[in-house]
Amino acid sequence: MAYGLTVGEVADRVGLTVHTLRWYEQEGLVAPVERDSAGRRRYSDADLGWLQLLIRLRTTGMPVRDMRRYAEMVRAGDETVGDRLRLFIEHRERVLARIAELQADLAVLDVKIEIYGELERQQREVTAAR
Repeated sequence: MAYGLTVGEVADRVGLTVHTLRWYEQEGLVAPVERDSAGRRRYSDADLGWLQLLIRLRTTGMPVRDMRRYAEMVRAGDETVGDRLRLFIEHRERVLARIAELQADLAVLDVKIEIYGELERQQREVTAAR
């Protein structure tokens, strides 16, 4: 493959370090990337898409062991589709639970903002009346 993105270009595009990209490969999260005639990694658009998915999974809290399991299932072929579906459904449920927790946290912040906003308004009124 003569074309494709270098490891540095991919790192810049996806927001990971070169070291982290190589770690993903060592951990089996990324299939071995094609190399050019000089032995340098050359990432395809498909590789880039795969990395972007992995980053989303990690950002949403999927454990690396589940990401690794998912990568193994994809490489194993179509007979794992049902298992992949279940993995994503379970992860979606965890994400939804985290969103609910964040919404509850946000509600507490909104209450505090309202309280302190009212106190600040009252202080301005007192200061203006002097």
